[in-house]
Amino acid sequence: MRLRTVLAGLTLGLTAAGVPTAATSAHQNAATPQSNAHETSTPQPSAHQNAATTWPTHQAAATWPTHQASARQNAATTWPTHQTSARQNAATAWPTHQAAATWPTHQAATTWPTHHAATRPTHQAAATRPTAQPTATHPTPQNPERQNPATPSANGAPDWRLVHSGTAEFRGLAAVSARVAWAAGTGGVVLRTVDGGRHWGTVSPPGAGGLEFRDIEATDAYHAVALSIGPADASRIYVTGDGGRHWTEAFRNTDPDAFYDCTAFYDRRHGLAMSDPVGGRFRILSTSDGGYHWRVLPAAGMPPAQDGEAGFAASGTCLVTSGHTAFLASGGGAVSRVYRSDDLGRHWRYAGTSVPSSASAGIFSLAFQDPWHGVAVGGDFEHPANAPHGAAVTRDGGRRWVGVAGPGEYRSGAAFAAPGVVLAVGPTGSDLSTDGGRSWRRFDDGSFDAVQCRYGACWASGVDGRIAVLS
Repeated sequence: MRLRTVLAGLTLGLTAAGVPTAATSAHQNAATPQSNAHETSTPQPSAHQNAATTWPTHQAAATWPTHQASARQNAATTWPTHQTSARQNAATAWPTHQAAATWPTHQAATTWPTHHAATRPTHQAAATRPTAQPTATHPTPQNPERQNPATPSANGAPDWRLVHSGTAEFRGLAAVSARVAWAAGTGGVVLRTVDGGRHWGTVSPPGAGGLEFRDIEATDAYHAVALSIGPADASRIYVTGDGGRHWTEAFRNTDPDAFYDCTAFYDRRHGLAMSDPVGGRFRILSTSDGGYHWRVLPAAGMPPAQDGEAGFAASGTCLVTSGHTAFLASGGGAVSRVYRSDDLGRHWRYAGTSVPSSASAGIFSLAFQDPWHGVAVGGDFEHPANAPHGAAVTRDGGRRWVGVAGPGEYRSGAAFAAPGVVLAVGPTGSDLSTDGGRSWRRFDDGSFDAVQCRYGACWASGVDGRIAVLS
């Protein structure tokens, strides 16, 4: 059945259940600059779990070129102060109406089978270094069983329809529409389809065979920005404006301490890229011309990182945007955090979450329906079959995160398919939530790393060149 029909059936009763119905703000394409930033230090906030840090009041709304930003999204708000519980990331006051008890009680998560064996151990880490792999094959599989390899759950659950397989692993994915998508992965491979996945063209940047792409952002069939990950000059950004026929190397990292994980765009021109902490703070690049030029933003606007804190380059969604707001997810430290910026990445504040954090665990993916309603998923990539507390949700723009049972296993990617309807994917399967991320049910056992949805069309990608469309 068609995706819109499936989603319509899944979302019946959402309004009655109190699920928000605001349209999703798409995260998009990018901009430019260069240079190195002077970094200063500010006092380290105390560690703590489910509360946010003190939100600065000096953060003026960014000036946007063609339209007026919403005051609620872009202006700094002074939050009421009250005492928060002890162990967390530095707490501001949370409005009392945001208590976890407000979730509808009839949305309890269903118990799902636990027979989904983990298939891949350690290659999920953000610190995985580039390893060139053979170029993916491109013809669409003709065997119907290969096109629909997984058996969907009963009761009209959605189904992944496989439209590509090969040898590369595609963690970078950009869903443009039901017909147009880009995928980027190991061996420097970039693929593009303009006919819904029936045919794929190899449009890789020249000389990129030794790189590992982990993120790609695209606004249409022609303009795309691809990020390769790794230490020092392995972290690079390429941009094309003609569908991949020509690429420009727009950024090459020269700092041996930097390791870039993700990119995200507010619109076609303005975007950000993030690196693991350098000098004790996450490093942010900014562009304002669609990715052709990048500059390092001053470090003073970023709070100090925890010891061991980093991002996970698992699906290109550790950094996302919604409206004029950017969100950054972390793990590796004492507490997994979500950072928020309302001024094009110049200043950030953060909130702690209950998602467990360690050298191999934390938040791997963020998805936002709008600037207020979001989902964080993750877990431990070294123990992918066991993540009982690997998800959290927010209803106030990331100022407070409420832990949920989640899919129960490690998930590296998440995306909103429709208001209140969220998909999560990982090496042990795919899950669906119809209540904004508070409860989940498994619908597929196949392995995927990334998932993206746009205009009602959802795509997934991962190991063995697997690319699929939700139907």
